[in-house]
Amino acid sequence: MYKDYRDSRITEGVCNMTMDSSSMTMPMSDPNAWATAMNNLGMPPMGLTGQPLMPDFDPNLGMMAGITPMNPMMPGLGMVPAPLSQDIPVIKEIIHCKTCTLFPPNPNLPPPATRERPPGCKTVFVGGLPENANEQLIMEIFGQCGDITAIRKSKKNFCHIRFAEEGTVDKALFLSGYRIRLGSSTDKKDSGRLHVDFAQARDDLYEWECRQRMLAREERHRRKMEEDRLRPPSPPPIVHYSEHECSQLGDKIKDDGKFAEAVRVLLTWLERGEVNRRNANNFYSMIQSSNSHIRRLMGEKSQHEKEMEEAKEKFKTALAGILAQFEQIVSVFQAASKQKAWDHFSKAQRKNLDMWRKQAEEIRNMHNEQLMGIRREEEMEMSDDDMEDLPDSKDSEDSGVSQAEALKEENDSLRCQLDAYRNEVELLKQEQGKNQPIRSEEDSTHSQQLSFLQQALQGMQKQLLKMREELKQREAELQKSSEDKQQLKTQVQNLKEGLQKLQSAQATQLETLKQDDRGGEESVNQSSEVTVVSCSQEKEGPTEKTPQSPVHSEREALLVGIISTFLHVHPFGASIEYICSYLQRLDTKINPSEVEALLSRLPCTFRQELTGVGASLEKRWNFCGFQGIKST
Repeated sequence: MYKDYRDSRITEGVCNMTMDSSSMTMPMSDPNAWATAMNNLGMPPMGLTGQPLMPDFDPNLGMMAGITPMNPMMPGLGMVPAPLSQDIPVIKEIIHCKTCTLFPPNPNLPPPATRERPPGCKTVFVGGLPENANEQLIMEIFGQCGDITAIRKSKKNFCHIRFAEEGTVDKALFLSGYRIRLGSSTDKKDSGRLHVDFAQARDDLYEWECRQRMLAREERHRRKMEEDRLRPPSPPPIVHYSEHECSQLGDKIKDDGKFAEAVRVLLTWLERGEVNRRNANNFYSMIQSSNSHIRRLMGEKSQHEKEMEEAKEKFKTALAGILAQFEQIVSVFQAASKQKAWDHFSKAQRKNLDMWRKQAEEIRNMHNEQLMGIRREEEMEMSDDDMEDLPDSKDSEDSGVSQAEALKEENDSLRCQLDAYRNEVELLKQEQGKNQPIRSEEDSTHSQQLSFLQQALQGMQKQLLKMREELKQREAELQKSSEDKQQLKTQVQNLKEGLQKLQSAQATQLETLKQDDRGGEESVNQSSEVTVVSCSQEKEGPTEKTPQSPVHSEREALLVGIISTFLHVHPFGASIEYICSYLQRLDTKINPSEVEALLSRLPCTFRQELTGVGASLEKRWNFCGFQGIKST
């Protein structure tokens, strides 16, 4: 029967449902069943009209006394049941309606199969209806799931129901598999098995697509608003060139606060090609004013560099103070670790104190390395400056002389330009006195030229004064550099004298060593006369030199002793990284390559072995001094 229903649904399809029918609300046959269903969901029992069915309901209890739990899909249930856990099985019970009764399927059977849910599905396919079923019966059964907008019933015992909301479709699917019986009749035409499944309707798809397009429009609008909010503001428009704007821009360029904005306008005018023979002097004066800001910017840069150096000094002093406090804290932990105070602490307190001491030492070492790094950088910078100053002192003196000469030449050229400007101003005045201006436009241009020339003269005078001051400063620097050169010469002379003294002392030491060697040779000759046989045997054998000691310094001897003690308590040996990690606690400057070279020079004291197989192969060093003393 189910196969016939599916075939008939596939053949007929679902057409566009435009049939509208008013939602029918059926009276509840049993209000207690409705209250029990809502109580099982943990909700206060409410009727279809909104009035409370049980005034003594306690939401904290979840169940009301005297009412047995029933199926949540009882008639009158108008909400989607809460999602149940996968571990808790859904219990379906008998549902009594006004004109029919719904019997649940066998719980041991698998759940009924359903097709893939179409997007925006509001329509369900209902098959297996009794032959005597009508729209009123369908409304009575499925009307409790939610508002129904359309019902399309077929003659072959199936129908399509379209709900107002998508959520009601899930509640309708809950009834799939139920056996239906009209009244108490046993006739085959009054019974059937319901099969509820998703249906594909064009109206549902159209509404879903409209909703998706609306959401896409809202998302595009939101993104556009966000982009507009995050977009940087557009720069202000550049004014067009005119005589009035040019005069105002000249004043703005001279102002330090408005220089950045004014120079941008000047750059735009130059790129647009606003310069011509008539206004070339105006642009020249503005470019000259822009050039005068270089000195101010260099001064600001030096000021910021000075502030940065002061900040570095402050950071250095603060770091030194912090390091001193860390040293005090570490000393406190060391004092507490002594046996006089350590025995009075409990085991947990000792554990905490040990952990805190290690943390404090690690932080202290880290800050100490940071401070030492800063000092090493400063020393390297100072040494680089000294190395540059010593060979380049002559070059710096020559460069200072050349700079002074260049400043003198620039000063002379500025004077010549100033005289030329003065002559040009006088000629303009004479021409203005002899010939009266014919046109007002020419008068305005002459007056503007005069004003610009006066401004240029003032600027040149200021530059002359500054150049004179720079010349005086350079002369003072030259004098100071000559004094430094004299001091360096005296230092070099002293170093040469000290070198000669050292050479003479070395010569005397060599003479004494030669005399000692001669005395040793005489003693050797005397001993050779006494022991002739032993000397002949030694001559026959190869000449052997006294072996050089593998330990070169006292520091290496201390390392050998410490490593021997460390490996003596590790009978199975230790890797070079483990040994270095132990030694670096005593001295952070110890290098693993140095330690490994020292161990390899002492084969009778330390022996290297390979342990492990394959990827776990590891080199370990063992202490073999007790065996080596027998072989040496």
